[in-house]
Amino acid sequence: MPSRRVDDDPALGDLSEGAILRAILARTAPAAYALLGPGDDAAVIAAPSGTVVATTDTLVHGPDFRLAWSSGYDLGWKAAAVNLADVAAMGARPTALLVALAVPRDLRLSFVERLADGFRDACAALAPGCAVVGGDLTVSDVLTVAVTALGDLEGRAAVTRSGARAGDVVAVAGELGLAARGLGVLFGRFRDGDAPVAVDPARLGHGEGAAVAAQLRPAPPIGLGTVAAHAGATAMMDVSDGLALDARRLAAASGVTIALDAAALGEDPARALAGGEDHALLATFPEGVLPPGFRVIGRVRPRADDDLLCDDRPVDPSGWDPYRDWDSVAG
Repeated sequence: MPSRRVDDDPALGDLSEGAILRAILARTAPAAYALLGPGDDAAVIAAPSGTVVATTDTLVHGPDFRLAWSSGYDLGWKAAAVNLADVAAMGARPTALLVALAVPRDLRLSFVERLADGFRDACAALAPGCAVVGGDLTVSDVLTVAVTALGDLEGRAAVTRSGARAGDVVAVAGELGLAARGLGVLFGRFRDGDAPVAVDPARLGHGEGAAVAAQLRPAPPIGLGTVAAHAGATAMMDVSDGLALDARRLAAASGVTIALDAAALGEDPARALAGGEDHALLATFPEGVLPPGFRVIGRVRPRADDDLLCDDRPVDPSGWDPYRDWDSVAG
């Protein structure tokens, strides 16, 4: 996308709230499930099944993304994807997003326009029919994107974390550890305080491009959430904080032990266990049930001393915990 002249790309502090909102809303797409979209005090969303799944996620500059390498488009795409994955993990179909932005005055209008483009394109690619239907805008010294996502269960019961039973297979759809590798590449090459750059994953070699793309613009298998539900998934969740941490959460909620097979985790089992932000779908299925798109990585066993095993050895509780892992100096 060609760069805009500064005099044609004003700082947000030089514009009114209404002007900023008009620029954002001009870039949103129609929502298939919205009976009333942006422009009123609230949106009205159809819920044909009578049941709504709701989730929320907040991305804050620093612990959740860095302007040293994230473009507005990247941020919009990622903020949409991580919320869509939570809806899919319940076995629901995403229907609408509500986006609240807290933005610094010196941020340029083009940044929030591209952020809106990222939301629009992520919804179109990952969850057709879902779109941004409203939200809020305010000013802040720290760029923050808060998203609420809604979904429709289409008459099915929600697939929760608590339904896994001994004898089930443990399966995953999507990548494990790739986004963590991408984050390592980005931290190795860029630092806050550097001039922001548009990172082009296609120009990176040695497998780094795919890893960086997975970090900046994750593409979780949203459509497989309803596929898993139809197939009879007994439990499911989004792997956002790392397989080791999230599988342990599922095991604890279900009162079982999950036993993983290291060979099934790929070339780097340690990264697959510890890495987060791939937003893969982790699910359990009855023996003999495995829908297309999922691969078996372990088994569910009766509850033992440890929530999680890998090759019959206890797994350290690694993964992302912002209160434990966030360091404002080191990142």
